Amino acid sequence: MQIPAFALAIGALGIFKLTYSAIMQFITAYGYLGIFALMTLENASLPIPSEVVLPAIGFFVKSGQLNFALALGAALLGNLVGIMIDYYIAYYLGKDFVYRHARTFHIKESWIKSFEEWFARNGDFTVFVSRMMPVVRGLISFPAGFALMPKGKFIAYSMLGTLIWDVVLIAFGYQVGVYVAAGNIAYTLALIAVFAIALYALYKLAAARTRK
Repeated sequence: MQIPAFALAIGALGIFKLTYSAIMQFITAYGYLGIFALMTLENASLPIPSEVVLPAIGFFVKSGQLNFALALGAALLGNLVGIMIDYYIAYYLGKDFVYRHARTFHIKESWIKSFEEWFARNGDFTVFVSRMMPVVRGLISFPAGFALMPKGKFIAYSMLGTLIWDVVLIAFGYQVGVYVAAGNIAYTLALIAVFAIALYALYKLAAARTRK
């Protein structure tokens, strides 16, 4: 059987250890299809960093290689497919299956438990908030599925939070592109540093709140 070139490309990249350079090359090679694939995997709880993918998209938009509306649309569609994969796994296969196969999903059991407790205390709005949390934002799909949250409400809360997250990070990448094009290396490095610190602080704050 002949393996599609797209599948071979994913394998060749070592999809679980993507570097910034590899992500840039992947998007360059496959464009909107590559964006869709990366965001689908990221939202299906696989270790693809949207914190790198989305700014890269913004950079390409600034350089004229991608159209903003089409790139955002591809990212959002990938988001939707990815979150629904985990949601349906949790909804139909249940908690025992997910916990038993947590390593297969490349997630820690303790993370799912924290999100499950957070969801139980705070309800559906947790889905919206979680979609704007760095690193672990895809995990909320499991508790929502465990709780049999209505599909329409889950999609609405998820995609609203996702839209905000995607637009902010793409805009950041676009601004980096502006500084790079202008030759303002100092501004570029400062912007990246502030962005990295903000993401780290947001992650630590969110992690502390879910543990409580």
